Amino acid sequence: MKLLIPGVSGLLGINLAQEMMGKHEIIGIDRGKLNNAPFEVLHRDLSDASGFDSILDSEKPEAVINCAALANLEDCEENPELAKQINVDVPRQMARACKAKNIPFVHISTDAVFDGEKDDFYTEDDKPNPLSVYAKTKLEGEWAVLTESPEAIVARVNFYGWSLNGRRSLAEFFVNNLMNNKSMSGFTDVLFCPMLVNDTARLLVKMLEKNLHGLYHLVGPHAMSKYQFGVEIARKFKLKESEITPKSVVFGGLIAKRSNNLSLSTRKLSTDLGESLPEFSTGLNEFYTQYAQGYPQKIRSYQQF
Repeated sequence: MKLLIPGVSGLLGINLAQEMMGKHEIIGIDRGKLNNAPFEVLHRDLSDASGFDSILDSEKPEAVINCAALANLEDCEENPELAKQINVDVPRQMARACKAKNIPFVHISTDAVFDGEKDDFYTEDDKPNPLSVYAKTKLEGEWAVLTESPEAIVARVNFYGWSLNGRRSLAEFFVNNLMNNKSMSGFTDVLFCPMLVNDTARLLVKMLEKNLHGLYHLVGPHAMSKYQFGVEIARKFKLKESEITPKSVVFGGLIAKRSNNLSLSTRKLSTDLGESLPEFSTGLNEFYTQYAQGYPQKIRSYQQF
């Protein structure tokens, strides 16, 4: 399969390309961060998707997985118009272009579309209530994509893994601080369902191969606090979990509002794929193995300096 990945230099994009380049032909799109990647990269500014049609015509991909987003919550609060442009307008244009050319389209959304008030796991049928500019624009992006192309896949995700700059995921935050003997905090009152980004990548391609469409929760099957996540990282890497201080998000000093409960049910996806989603322990083991085998250094070697 010839796979086009807008936003290929992001955390999901780079791991998706790395995961799939041995099985599929990968064409990435980024703004110039990659110049040494082992797959084709088109350097384009996707803040304006008006040229996306011409990319589809010239490259003729068999599927598109859109990983491009303005994902920093604080940046979105400070630049709401830019957040709308990248998180709503661009995916709308992409979905429209792919539908016109009958190209399967996958759009990445977020678990943050919920307000966290529910005491149980959220399903795809629960009504979202986003709290931040980021979450609001991502929800609008979902609607835009599915309005333009009901056959598209929209996946609400929460993942961790190794990134190009080494600072994009919560797991890297814990690893970097713990390895440098720096104390840090972990929120005890924020629940989420983390999944290793490589598992996210593999499942997205399975969803395409199964011809799924519509809205899915693509996260880990188990919920935990961000503090507990940090503790699990520390234990796996044999670092000092005592360096992680339990803390409430109320005292986190963050600008954008966060939801306390982002526990998402994955029953729909598991049922439609006909398989259980990967356990947290399995993903964490792979994350550690990647570190031990030099995977972070490998993907960082792809970027431009």
